[in-house]
Amino acid sequence: MHDTRRTRVVLAVLLVAALALITFDARNSAAGPVRGLRAIGGIVFGSAENVASGVTQPVAAFLGNIGSAATAQSTISGLQRQVVRLRAELSQAQLSKAEAAQLSKLLQLAGRGRYRIVAANVIASGPAYENAVTIDAGSADGIKPDETVLNGDGLVGVVTSVSSHTATVQLDTDAASTVGVRIAGTGEIGAVTGLGHSQDGPAALRLQVFDANAVLTPGQQLVTFGSVGGRPYVPGVPVGVITRVVASASALTKIAYVRPFADNGALGVVGVVIVPPRRNPRDSVLPRPPRPTPSPTPSATGATPSPGATPAGGAGG
Repeated sequence: MHDTRRTRVVLAVLLVAALALITFDARNSAAGPVRGLRAIGGIVFGSAENVASGVTQPVAAFLGNIGSAATAQSTISGLQRQVVRLRAELSQAQLSKAEAAQLSKLLQLAGRGRYRIVAANVIASGPAYENAVTIDAGSADGIKPDETVLNGDGLVGVVTSVSSHTATVQLDTDAASTVGVRIAGTGEIGAVTGLGHSQDGPAALRLQVFDANAVLTPGQQLVTFGSVGGRPYVPGVPVGVITRVVASASALTKIAYVRPFADNGALGVVGVVIVPPRRNPRDSVLPRPPRPTPSPTPSATGATPSPGATPAGGAGG
């Protein structure tokens, strides 16, 4: 109990002294003995503050650097995306004349057929045992499997697999490819099958017409018949021209060989049809057939006498 009372007395004395000092300091803030006490307190507590600051500043700087590093990383990522975009724009600006011509033809064909397409470049060919190519557009560009692929000349093939930024295209000349077709003008329906690498000549497709009475002649043009919903093949895409007809009296169907319009050995810019046309373009996308060269007119054996001329031996006396 004695210690408790002493503690209370000491606290009371200190409290009174503190109040007195505060009152005296308020009245004599510019000078006086309290100023010296304040200076001493500033030295003591200032040193403690400096010590604390020396400890906390490196920690604060470290935490600040972490935040700055995150901001810098975000900036770097943004700059990298910008570089990729600028490279793509530069690549488009530096298209070769051949690629620019291919793109122009592709856009014209797509416009005539009312095909909504995604343009892409062929960047790789498939293995030796199949006719396939890889293009530099994929699901990120809206491409899906079982979509028609064409170029400025006609049908190229169909998309078989897709990744984010690439897709694999099975060419119509592949031995596993079968496309429903229609003969322009006659409307006869059939199917063309790729001959793969077994065919070295210009006829890389084999046509089989379902009507045994159909009349096939070289020079007839083919277009895609079209699939339900436009997948895998949209209608009206030029396929090729008949080069040779196989005569067989016993065959139930007519057979012919077809040269494709698209040269699959020299593919550059292609288009993937992501939205089929609302109406079948039928034969409107086909190239105009070459006009037959007029045969020279045989020269006459005898000259026709001009009016008023005297026939030979007609002179009289």
